Amino acid sequence: MSKIGWKENRSVYTFLRPEERTKNKTRWKENVVAYTFLGPALLLLSMFLVIPSIMSAYYSFTDYYLLTPDMRKFVGLDNFINLFQDPIFLKSLVNTLEFVVWVIPLQIGAALGLALLLNKQRKANTFFKVAYFSPVVMSLVVISVLWLYLLNPNEGIINNVLTYFGISAQPFLTSPKQAIFTIVVVSAWQGAGFQMLIFLAGLQNIPGDVYEAAQLDGINKWQRFMYITLPLLKPTSIFIFITTLIGAFKLLVQPMVMTQGGPVNSTMTVVYYIYQTGFTDRMVGYASSIALLFGTIIGLVTITQRKLVKEDED
Repeated sequence: MSKIGWKENRSVYTFLRPEERTKNKTRWKENVVAYTFLGPALLLLSMFLVIPSIMSAYYSFTDYYLLTPDMRKFVGLDNFINLFQDPIFLKSLVNTLEFVVWVIPLQIGAALGLALLLNKQRKANTFFKVAYFSPVVMSLVVISVLWLYLLNPNEGIINNVLTYFGISAQPFLTSPKQAIFTIVVVSAWQGAGFQMLIFLAGLQNIPGDVYEAAQLDGINKWQRFMYITLPLLKPTSIFIFITTLIGAFKLLVQPMVMTQGGPVNSTMTVVYYIYQTGFTDRMVGYASSIALLFGTIIGLVTITQRKLVKEDED
């Protein structure tokens, strides 16, 4: 056996031919280059996600108060026990789940409808794509303030239009019954443009021959939509559903700007309650326990949803 090299690996000697040594050296250089490029991203990820998550998990078992950080002490599960006795937290959890249940079908339905309209070749398609997508790239604070003016009970454009048609002015954001649904509509309007583009890409990847064959067989438009479009859009729909679900659970800016969680905590969401508890009330330990519990709930929902999707695909 000629030209055989030796390599030591924890006192175990293995034979390596020259071509294997060259291959290993090349792979090692590629790994060094890859980790060099990944280094800054991994550093930022650790600084702003991994380390804060670990610290938050630790603080959730303490009575950490922001103004007296040196006086914090370990309290075990007291924060979590208090959570289930906290009416504001329970109300925020119900509000968040209610928002998720309403906004997902509304936003995805609107996005699919817009995508179907834009899938047909028209001269003004580019203009409408930009118009529908523009709310996505706008600041949520700007959008929230804009809708505050539109929904103003006295001088808002929407109520003026309703009054013109003989419909009484609506309280919208000042009504405990209407406020959460108003935020649902605003959020769906703001986010539908992003899902629209993804749906549009999925629609354009469906072969036209499938529709032509169906049309020759006498299948009408509704049947083509139900038995061709929707099944072929299933992978796209799953992706959109997951991203919309995660985004809906993170609702914060709209209730913060438009209602400040009111009226009567009817728009208080879990994320807003975490922010208010941690930064306004400065109860970092209690806020961390809310974040840990809520993150666990979202994780379980995501795992369950992915498992159901996987079983459906099998």
